Amino acid sequence: MRTSSIVNLDEARDDRRLRDCQSRLRAVLETNRKALARLFQSGLIFSRAGARLGRDLLLAHQHLLKAADLLSRLCESSCGARRTADAQALYAQVQSLLARTSELSARSDGLLARGR
Repeated sequence: MRTSSIVNLDEARDDRRLRDCQSRLRAVLETNRKALARLFQSGLIFSRAGARLGRDLLLAHQHLLKAADLLSRLCESSCGARRTADAQALYAQVQSLLARTSELSARSDGLLARGR
């Protein structure tokens, strides 16, 4: 007699969403770190536009680290807690931070291209 296991698709979707969000967050954090490093290495951090961009990138980095901490707490929680309104708000906030940081990193690329 063969037994089959039952897979809860809600839990599988929640796990996948969390892993995807964490993966994207790590990638954006790395991109942000590289943008900051390039800004310092090029010396553009000492210009008005570079200083403003550096400040924005550092603030975004701080928010992303906070979001990473919240996601890790969400990872430790039960699967049912991942579908609550608070969890959905957290996912929306993380997505917004990721989009904003990606925009700032692209802006730093533009500034570095003009500075050369």
